[in-house]
Formats: sequence, structure tokens, C-alpha cells
Amino acid sequence: MDAFYAAVEIRDNPALRGKALIIGALPHERGVVATCSYEARKYGVRSAMNIKEAHRLCPEGIYLHPNFEKYRAVSARLHSIWNEYAEAAEYIALDEAYLDVTKTAGNWEQACAFAKTIKSRILTELGLTCSIGVAYSKAAAKTASEEKKPNGYFEIPSAEDFVNLVMDRDVRVLYTVGAKTAEKLNKAGIYTIRHIRQKPDETIRLLGKQGRLLTKLAMGIDERRVVPYKPEDAKSISREFTFQADVNDFAFLRDALLLLAISVERRAEKVGLYGESATLKITYADMKTITRSKAIDATRSAGEIYKCSSELLEQIKPGPVRLIGVGIHRLTREQNRQLRLEDLFADEKSGQDIINDALISLRQRYGLDFAGNLDRIFTGEIFARTMEYMRKHR
Repeated sequence: MDAFYAAVEIRDNPALRGKALIIGALPHERGVVATCSYEARKYGVRSAMNIKEAHRLCPEGIYLHPNFEKYRAVSARLHSIWNEYAEAAEYIALDEAYLDVTKTAGNWEQACAFAKTIKSRILTELGLTCSIGVAYSKAAAKTASEEKKPNGYFEIPSAEDFVNLVMDRDVRVLYTVGAKTAEKLNKAGIYTIRHIRQKPDETIRLLGKQGRLLTKLAMGIDERRVVPYKPEDAKSISREFTFQADVNDFAFLRDALLLLAISVERRAEKVGLYGESATLKITYADMKTITRSKAIDATRSAGEIYKCSSELLEQIKPGPVRLIGVGIHRLTREQNRQLRLEDLFADEKSGQDIINDALISLRQRYGLDFAGNLDRIFTGEIFARTMEYMRKHR
């Protein structure tokens, strides 16, 4: 999709059309740009840019917080359209996917017809534009989709066509090549796809397994298949939050962990997964990030996650904290807690009892009915507002 979040906001508020629209943090907040309209990109604003830098480049821009509930709803409709044509769909983000239409289309001409129909339906049914690339491989399809943005359509029928197109382009056009990899290659005199083809052994020496992949891609060879996403393929389920001012109060951080743990539980429930490891993430004011993990019996209980992450929090050194996060790792479909001898005699609270008692304590501290408003708290901007209210009123 073309500048997806921004495009949805413009569709729903036509007064934003033609304006430099930046979706992400607001200029006075900590955070980054999630996406921006093409008008904002003319000023040099880009996704993942620090919001202060974006505001320096585009002070007259319109800045909005993202509305993820809205974007997820639109994404579900997009997926519904895509799935009508694809044998397999590999979702890269809410608004991006690889579609395998080899069997459903049957031939190249029909595959191109499918692509044009999808493009038309998205515009007609959702009021949004998209850029589609039709190609013989995933790498070529990605390149084709970016060739004519925005609202583009491009075809790359063969490996020869792909190589001819990218031969003298920067190495970053290839899958897996980011700034650091490009820097390594550049130091060896490898700047373009042509250079990779001329120096395959050097590329492999520098990058190992990745280098072997790149030498194949530079020849137009990409054997990767479209693999439908499965929730259990994820490495973790987590939630984190960046405070608008550094926090030194670790008692408050434990309160923040409670809401984050409940959010993780809800996300895990949606996909039917449990975690065999709980993880705490802390970023200090100096941007140093640490993570601490602890093995647990497979669970998605917010009470267990909160208890474990609170214990991990007690083990880290004090200091001003910018970001806190919690998650579960080593995901599984099975909840396989083993009964232990001490369980027969233990008088410990259940995970739900831990949460209920903690929510009562939060109400006493902050004067808010957390237990009665959990569904609201985890929607849209309300979560961020709640966390900031707690920080200011601790």
C-alpha cells in the first residue's frame, strides 16, 4: 500500500489531502515517524525518523498519532481481497504481502489480470491506492512493487528482466542489504549489483551465508517460496512503552509492568500461544538497553508474566528509565505446566488473583477504575494517556 496509515487518515478526512501529514509521535513527544504522506517526504521526512528531526525538517506539517484499531480493520479487508486470488499469502505488515498466484492464475497473463483487478478493487472498495509488482520471484516482485510508486504497477517476467533492471543500481536494492551490510560491501569496492556479479567470491568471504544469497539474487536467482504466516512462527509476543519523561521511580515501573503484562496476555490469547520464557526490557535515559529473561512453565497468564517481570525488575540497577517492555518468548501451542511437590502444599495466589489484587491497588493509588475499563484502556491512544497520567500522578 502507498503510505498506508497516512492514506487511511486522508481518505477519512479529505481536508488532509495535499498536506504534509506525519503519523507517529507529536513534535513535543518522544518517538518516531511511523509513516508520512508523499508531500511530507518532499521535505526529507522518512519512516523511523526521530520526530524532533522530522519537525525540524517540516515544521508546518500536520502531526497525528496512529490509530492502529482503524488500520487493523482496513488491513483485514485488504487481506480478504488478497486471499480471494492467492494460493498462499505471506503478510509482511498490515499493508504488505507476497501473494503466490501460480496455481490460481495458471499463467502469466492471468496473474497480471489478477493484479490489476486487486488494484481496482482496493480503490473501489476501500478508497485507497496501492502499488503492485508482478514477477517470477519474491525479490523481483518487491522491486517491481517499488518501481512506480505511488499508485504503481510494474511487471518483471524473468530473471533476465530483473538483472537488466537492477544491474547498475546500489546493492541496497537487494533483499537483506541494509546500511551496515552496504558499508561492508562498499569498503571492498562493491557498490552495485554489477560489482557483486564481478566479485562473487569476495562477497561470500565478507558476508558468508548472506553473501551466497546475494550472489544468487544478483544473478536473478531467488528460490524462496511464499510462506503463509503462522502465529507460532513469531519469536515473541511483547508490549513496550516509551515515557515522555525519564522515570526513576521503580515502584511506578512495577505498576506500568502490570498493564503491559495484561496487554501481552491479551495478544497471546488472540493467537492461542503460550510462552516458556518471560522477558523484561529496559532502556535507560542514555539509550543503553538491557534485557533480562527467566524460564517459566508455559503460560500466557498476565499474573505470571507480571510476577516474573517484577522479579526481574528488582535485579537491575537503578537509573532513569526511558522505555520499559515485557514479553514472552519460546512460544508454544501447549500449556504444559508440570505439577510439583510444593504445589500440593503451597498457598500461593493464582495468576488472576495477582492481577485482581494489583488492579485494586492501582485504583487506590491513582483513583481510576482500571478493572472496569480494561477494554477501553487498551484501545487507541488511551493506553498512552493512561500510562502518562499514572507517571504524573504517582
